[in-house]
Amino acid sequence: MPLHQQTRVMSFYGFVFGLSSIVGQLGGALITYHPFALDWRIIFLINIPIGIAAFLGTWKFVPENQPATRTSLDIKGVVLLSAVLLLVIYPMTHGREAGWPAWTFAMFALAVPAFALFVVTEKRVERGGGHPLVDLQLFRNRAFALGLVLAFLFYCNRAFFLTYGIFLQTGLHWTPLASGIAIMPFAIGFVIGPLASPAVVKRIGSHVLTLGFSMMTLGFAVTGWAAGEAAAPDLAFYAGLVCAGVGNGLLLPSIMRIALQEVAPEKAGLASGVISSTLQIGSAFGTAAISGAFFGALGAAGAVGASGATGAAAALATLAAYAHAFQLSLAIDAALMFICIGVSVLLVRHQQLARSRAARAL
Repeated sequence: MPLHQQTRVMSFYGFVFGLSSIVGQLGGALITYHPFALDWRIIFLINIPIGIAAFLGTWKFVPENQPATRTSLDIKGVVLLSAVLLLVIYPMTHGREAGWPAWTFAMFALAVPAFALFVVTEKRVERGGGHPLVDLQLFRNRAFALGLVLAFLFYCNRAFFLTYGIFLQTGLHWTPLASGIAIMPFAIGFVIGPLASPAVVKRIGSHVLTLGFSMMTLGFAVTGWAAGEAAAPDLAFYAGLVCAGVGNGLLLPSIMRIALQEVAPEKAGLASGVISSTLQIGSAFGTAAISGAFFGALGAAGAVGASGATGAAAALATLAAYAHAFQLSLAIDAALMFICIGVSVLLVRHQQLARSRAARAL
């Protein structure tokens, strides 16, 4: 794809992503009608028509693209990386409920040698002329490595959707439809951000990353503050969501594009796959870690608030417990985005120095 078209194309990608979040939230309210008597299980059936449409669309519109040389799947790499993720995410997800027994820490400890074995295996595959699951040479590119850190931390905040839904439906006793509508301010910002990104990039270039992370930090901080100040979401609460949504919309089409700028064209496909996988790993890791903190705070606050309380007092104590837990999860999200501000500054400075050196060489 020509360089001058990448920003516009990726902005359309981000727009569709944001639009789908709106449709998905409203469509999710259909479970309240219990179609086919499946209750919440109906959410799995939506993948059938979408999968069929994606298959037919790919078959008709995506051109055939055969590699010059046939590649084989790195089975050992897949198994080892899957084992590393299992050893980290499973105890994070189940450890709190189990009371953090010894096996959770044993799994965390085993993840270290498993990851080392994965790195050694990938190097061995590469030296043997094979095609490793992850090309470790990519990490020598500082811009790509920093972009990968941003991608991971950026998608850690996907836990927001889980904790927000629990806060509204269980803490405030909102219906699924009302909760779906309540995500609209974030989703609207998610749509506005990508549409505005070409103009923003034209004015400030790669600093769009710093702007996006700053808006997400501010938005989550404002929403977290407002969650503890009122009995129900108010204007400040939703204003924070809009701000965070716009920042999210600016970042989604920009992270991959900027991280890949210094990657050799022949490795761009592999590098983009690594970034996409890192986004999903960040989502899984963040959901496990932040939701664990949410439920941990909820359990502690709930136990304290419910002791000796009855009736209206118990209801207020429960609401306060959920608000506190949601505030904690948003504080973690805001802290992660604040770290990303610093990393994005390093990335932009690196790219500016690289361009300066290239210009002097000419």
